[in-house]
Amino acid sequence: MLYHLAKYLVAILFYPLYRIKVSGKHNIPKKGPVIICTNHTSNLDPPVVGITAPRTVYFMAKEELFEGKIFGGLLRRIHAFPVKRGLADRNALRSGLKFLKEGETLGLFPEGTRSKDGKPGKALPGVGFFALRSQADVVPCVIISEYKLFRRTKVVYGKPMDIESFRKNKASAKEMSEGIMEEIRNLYEIHKN
Repeated sequence: MLYHLAKYLVAILFYPLYRIKVSGKHNIPKKGPVIICTNHTSNLDPPVVGITAPRTVYFMAKEELFEGKIFGGLLRRIHAFPVKRGLADRNALRSGLKFLKEGETLGLFPEGTRSKDGKPGKALPGVGFFALRSQADVVPCVIISEYKLFRRTKVVYGKPMDIESFRKNKASAKEMSEGIMEEIRNLYEIHKN
């Protein structure tokens, strides 16, 4: 309930302030597990994916944000879960796989941190782990925005990727992540202007 209320309120605020234009929403499957993989340039990226995706999206957030009882509780109620940055956090990996097994949507930023120049960067292996260990559809997404008030923000959802070809080739999590990032880069190049 709180998630949907927050989504509604943030949408009312963000759509006019950042002139959000969304395309490709139809590429997100209506049912079953989905991983939305997006480039990362700002702390505003998670709420932008949250309000533009037609499904409820679960996000990882750095563990430090959950230390305060009130704010940490609020984050959990809007479907965020903690991750320890800089190392393989088994609890976060288990939580993410659990959500996918339940048919939910996971929002991940393959770069793991924000890009300084706004261009999609290098991927960490985490997203590849989720893609290879689950039966989720992987939907690449690009956000093109400087997040300046009343300037256009583009959100483009690409077609689900063919993960089976990576599995057949026994791709590593790192190779899978880089394949996903390549799709995000392609979307960026097509839509950056």
